[in-house]
Amino acid sequence: MNDLAQKTCKPCEGGVDPLDRAAAQKMMTELAGNWRLSDDASAISAEFRFPEFYRTMAFINAVAWVANQQDHHPDIRFGYNYADITFTTHAIGGLSENDFICAARVDALMAG
Repeated sequence: MNDLAQKTCKPCEGGVDPLDRAAAQKMMTELAGNWRLSDDASAISAEFRFPEFYRTMAFINAVAWVANQQDHHPDIRFGYNYADITFTTHAIGGLSENDFICAARVDALMAG
């Protein structure tokens, strides 16, 4: 698990600026997975593939557990053998460190 995945999300109720593109791109280098920065630098997302539905659902449940532990929840789309995970901090309309912490924790699920 990398240093980012060792951190804990801090509550964010707004009142702070989202990360700018340069800061977001720098934090992207700390992620091990196939995360992509959105065109407007307001979200990060990744697609994960699995051999069958059971493993997809096991992954979704693990992501839900991480999200609840960190109180920072992604948007998730999934089907038989894939899951699309997107993180953004809705309260600030863009990215915060919390998004990268949770993405790193999702990467750790795949590494484990």
